[in-house]
Amino acid sequence: MVASTHHSYIRNRFVIRRDILYNLNTMKPFIYIVGGLLGVALIILVIAQTRNAFQQYNYIGKTGRDTISIEGTGKVVAKPDVAKITLGVTTDGASVKDIQDQNSKKMNAIIAAVKDLGVKADDIQTQQYSVSPRYDWANGKQTLLGYTITQQVEIKVREVDKAGTVLAKAGELGANQMGDMQFVIDDPSALEAQARGKAIEDAKTKAEALASQLGMTVVRVVSFSESSNASYPPIAFGARDMAMKSEAVAAPQIEVGTNDVIKNVSVVFEVR
Repeated sequence: MVASTHHSYIRNRFVIRRDILYNLNTMKPFIYIVGGLLGVALIILVIAQTRNAFQQYNYIGKTGRDTISIEGTGKVVAKPDVAKITLGVTTDGASVKDIQDQNSKKMNAIIAAVKDLGVKADDIQTQQYSVSPRYDWANGKQTLLGYTITQQVEIKVREVDKAGTVLAKAGELGANQMGDMQFVIDDPSALEAQARGKAIEDAKTKAEALASQLGMTVVRVVSFSESSNASYPPIAFGARDMAMKSEAVAAPQIEVGTNDVIKNVSVVFEVR
């Protein structure tokens, strides 16, 4: 009796397990379908989130973003440390050979004197050397009168207080052409950085004030651009035939003044 009961128990367990396996086999397609749908849904979710993130961080200000564009200005005032002087000698005559000799002697003497005043050779650069004929027109006829030679150099005077002395010495030795003189800052990069910082702060202050008036808050910078403006006002010297025939010349009083280093920025801010 006991053995029969035991055999019946084993048989019933076998039948139950077989039923379970059958049910599992039957549900496999359904499980695969559900799993596949969940996988597709997950992929769609990841793609959507990736697309939103891409739009958010790579297309700021284009899709779903509120932005404001603000201009800012920063200025730094500094004393220039270089005087740039353009001067030269022009000689007229009947023979190119003769006037070339005269012109070269004067110009060479000027360059030597400028070097004696402490100007380095690297700071002296020839800007022009030209020979041109001179004609006279009378009764419809062209007559050659002679030739003109012009030689000009640009001189950088790094000891700006010597600018007047350089001008006086050049005039004393026969310079009869002087162009515009400029006082410049040799390396303005540090001053430009200061001006840029002021311009950015100016733009941020304006942006925050405007955003507050609009009931919004500045979030981040979307884009940035800048432009520079350095004020180097020239001093005009339009002198021809100003040579003093080797007489001593009083040095003109040259005022260096100050220069403005200006940065203008355009900043686009995201606001919420």
